[in-house]
Amino acid sequence: MDVVLNILAGFAVALTPQNLMFALMGSFLGTLIGVLPGIGPAAGCALLIPLTARIDPTGSIIMLTALFYGTQYGGTITSVLLNVPGEASSVITCLDGYQMAKQGRPGVALSISAIGSFIGGTLASLALVVVAGPLTRMALEFGPVEFFALMVLGLSLLMGLAGTSMVKALMMGIFGLLLSMVGMDPVRGSPRFTFGQMELMDGIGFVPVIMGLFGLAEILENAEKRFTQVVQSKLSSLIPTRQDVKDSAMPILRGTVLGTLLGLVPGMTNSASSFLSYAMEKKLSKHPEKFGTGAIEGVAGPETANNAHANGALIPLFTLGIPASPTIAVIMGAFMMNGIVPGPFLFKDHPALVWGVIASFFIGNVILLILNLPLIRLWVKVLKIPYSILFGLILAFMIIGVYGLDNSAFDIMTMIVFGVLGYVLRKLDFPLAPVVLTLVLGPLMERSLRTSMEMSQGDFSILWSSPISAGLLIAAAAVLISSALRFLPIGKRIPSGDEEV
Repeated sequence: MDVVLNILAGFAVALTPQNLMFALMGSFLGTLIGVLPGIGPAAGCALLIPLTARIDPTGSIIMLTALFYGTQYGGTITSVLLNVPGEASSVITCLDGYQMAKQGRPGVALSISAIGSFIGGTLASLALVVVAGPLTRMALEFGPVEFFALMVLGLSLLMGLAGTSMVKALMMGIFGLLLSMVGMDPVRGSPRFTFGQMELMDGIGFVPVIMGLFGLAEILENAEKRFTQVVQSKLSSLIPTRQDVKDSAMPILRGTVLGTLLGLVPGMTNSASSFLSYAMEKKLSKHPEKFGTGAIEGVAGPETANNAHANGALIPLFTLGIPASPTIAVIMGAFMMNGIVPGPFLFKDHPALVWGVIASFFIGNVILLILNLPLIRLWVKVLKIPYSILFGLILAFMIIGVYGLDNSAFDIMTMIVFGVLGYVLRKLDFPLAPVVLTLVLGPLMERSLRTSMEMSQGDFSILWSSPISAGLLIAAAAVLISSALRFLPIGKRIPSGDEEV
């Protein structure tokens, strides 16, 4: 009963004209960013943070989360019409979506994608409503020791799944932790790693770093690419046939369950959900040979899974304070910029905000369903804008946004430095996700660790004295060890000295 009352109170907050406008703006901008190849949801959220910094916390979080799951809708449009995925999670949609477009059925592919995305996102949001209470009550039993162990587990999951090298992921995680330590010591109150720079007394700005690593680095990398800008297929009827609906029903249901469950796992990306959904549908199909030739199941399942994943990934953030992806980490940073720490106390200390944001997920998915189908022709026209002009406008917006936060030229220089650094790291195949997560979680981890050490008077055994913390740390170690084993040459014969290597 409490859940029903809470969600009704949330709708009262989310349905105010101001918050409805923020949900609409976030959904529109998210779809736009999803349509444009080369600009991901993390970069989009980073670009929007300066704009949301001047509005109330509830409105800013509603806009950022709407942008996040809105990008999953937009990426489908270019996958179907151009065979160019707007988002990484839409790559697999190209296989059958573009084939449907070549067969004169792009409208059906897009409408089934929109319907599946709406169902997946809505049911994943419903799962958040159902599990929020039990997870929050469980997490309220956590002390500093358990929180530290939980954050270690979250980071180990991400680093074990990030990139092709666990060593590189660990290096990036340590780099992010070092960045998070710049500024004033939270216990002694003395400056550390500031090198005499007054601008660093409050630490390295989260927004300039994120906008540099994901926004500017993305622009620099995409400046090397050529994007297809000619629409290959004209839109036909958007109404699917009865057989299309019948063929899509079970893939949509399975994609919802798969995407929501995988969204709970830190480090598991939307791409993994969509690829696994495609593989599952092909495996379960009575006619697997149809996949890759325009099978509607190959569009419905993955598109539902990646939207369910986007909404499901918000569950660990709201209930445990653990970001499951770089984009969620950016949203967590927006929470913290407003003086709000996500986690179990979020529901206790800020009930109007958290339930208002959760209610906005349902509203946002309805807005996206209404927006996407009628406005497909508009998104097609946006794709015709030359990318040299588009990226120039985005760069100008980034500079204005970063400077406007604190009227600091130092923040612009920080963004440029991290933009160049992010570009180089991408070229060297270093994952950037661990940097973002450790930069956000670093202060919280340090606070939990140092509080634990004060409680035990410096005895590290307190970290595994609790059964919960011991279990979480063992799980973290198991994740890292199992990830490391993937890169060991087990089973490979070592050549003798007489043989050529």
